[in-house]
Amino acid sequence: MKSALLAAAALSVLLAAPASAQNANQGVKIGILNDQSGVYADYGGKWSVEAARMAIEDFGGEVLGQKIELVTADHQNKPDLATSIARRWYDVENVDMITELTTSSVALAIHELSREKKKIDIVVGAATSRLTGDLCQPYGFHWAYDTRALGVGTGGALVKAGGDTWFFLTVDYAFGYALEKDTTEIVTANGGKVLGSVRTPLNSSDFSSFLLQAQSSRAKIIGLANAGLDTNNSIKQAAEFGIVRGGQKLAALLMTLADVHGLGLEAAQGLVLTEGYYWDLNDRTRNLGERFFRRTGRMPSMIHAGTYSATLSYLKAVKAAGTKDPDAVAKKLKELPVDDDFAQGKVLENGRMVHDMYLFEVKKPSESKRPFDYYKLLATVPGDKAFFTAKESGCPATK
Repeated sequence: MKSALLAAAALSVLLAAPASAQNANQGVKIGILNDQSGVYADYGGKWSVEAARMAIEDFGGEVLGQKIELVTADHQNKPDLATSIARRWYDVENVDMITELTTSSVALAIHELSREKKKIDIVVGAATSRLTGDLCQPYGFHWAYDTRALGVGTGGALVKAGGDTWFFLTVDYAFGYALEKDTTEIVTANGGKVLGSVRTPLNSSDFSSFLLQAQSSRAKIIGLANAGLDTNNSIKQAAEFGIVRGGQKLAALLMTLADVHGLGLEAAQGLVLTEGYYWDLNDRTRNLGERFFRRTGRMPSMIHAGTYSATLSYLKAVKAAGTKDPDAVAKKLKELPVDDDFAQGKVLENGRMVHDMYLFEVKKPSESKRPFDYYKLLATVPGDKAFFTAKESGCPATK
């Protein structure tokens, strides 16, 4: 009887103990939550999962003497589904950090949940600069790029080259709005003018009416404030209308190596775009790219390489903190320099990882020497020029 009472008492103490205490001896668990079946499946998808696996393997497979575990799920670009998955991961499956998070509406939802749960999220795939701006939070980080950096890179360069009138095709959700807003600010700051814009549905197959509006605006630049298959379809259908032949230029404001590969050089040649990584930039980027290629048969984009970096940086921060306590790890993430085969940079007080961005032009088919040899480097945009400072971002914590 006495032993039964003791056992019951011990169980009651265990059940009453905080989750953090119960999980203190468990290994680190990282979640990759992204689009694996929809419009952004090639953009991030299973390739980002593989990049995270690479980072875990390169780190040694364990931290603080405990195994590192990776879990993954497809959020289907639905914020409510993503929130349900993330809540289960945090509350039931003891996931310590969620990363990738393609789609800005999803990323914003998980960002808020992570603040509530005091769990770390590192956004790689989503673009909106609000994540480290007015909606910043102590446990939230933003890694590979954002809408501000894309606007500075592509928007600033095209205006300076004479593309001083713009019309936007803007995907109708948080990412599109932020990309149009941030690019507009750069265009107007450089003396350009926006003649108009039109909202387009996510995952649309028909852009004809939107492209005709852009064509009739006679803007020199048609800014594609979309991504993934939406960008590819916009470009293909613009060719059918003879928009580029008619003298207007397309600005792919968010396009990655994966998108260029899917579109093909014949259709993509001449496009100007901004990325935070290209496999053939230097010895370190080539090292990551070639290793990724041997595993997957493709080169990584900035989303895949950024997921590698975010995962690796989180594990370095856990090791440096000597604990997986979110407050201690968040502090280390902001203290430690980022130095890996993706980029060399630093994390600001608002959670924004600052690193150089690159302006590229897509090669002609005749200029490409091998698969994924797609870019010509036009310019390097220093990180402190590409991204907002913590104070400029509007993050309340930095005021």
